[in-house]
Amino acid sequence: MVREAVRTDLEGLLTLYMQLHDNPFPELDKRVLNVWETIMSDDSHHVIVAEEDGKIVSSCICIIIPNLTRGQRPYALVENVITDKDYRKRGIATACLNFAKDIAMRENCTRLMLMTGSKERSTLDFYERAGYDPNDKKAFVQWLIER
Repeated sequence: MVREAVRTDLEGLLTLYMQLHDNPFPELDKRVLNVWETIMSDDSHHVIVAEEDGKIVSSCICIIIPNLTRGQRPYALVENVITDKDYRKRGIATACLNFAKDIAMRENCTRLMLMTGSKERSTLDFYERAGYDPNDKKAFVQWLIER
């Protein structure tokens, strides 16, 4: 089942995120809980999760960004696309991306953009099959933290 996350999904989401860039499970301290509350309280920030057997197995983030160009229509950004390694190749991530697209269309966005750091051909092919054009725009990233 694909849906928007609720406040009680935090631990399941953080467990899934451990497979994204080898993130450790963070201590659920005040800082982490404040970030989660900020995300959950922001109507422009959509945490999309896919759940199977009570476990969050896939997720992505869709953020709606107000815009003064293109008729003042917003655009959307997709980030943190992840599927549990044991649940891949089942169409679950595609369902999450389609859910994000539905949100962006409902919000009258002009476009939906996604960046990936992956160089894996299978990942890049997956995003193309999902409708993302790798030749449309060029992304430039400037990291502000140590990697």
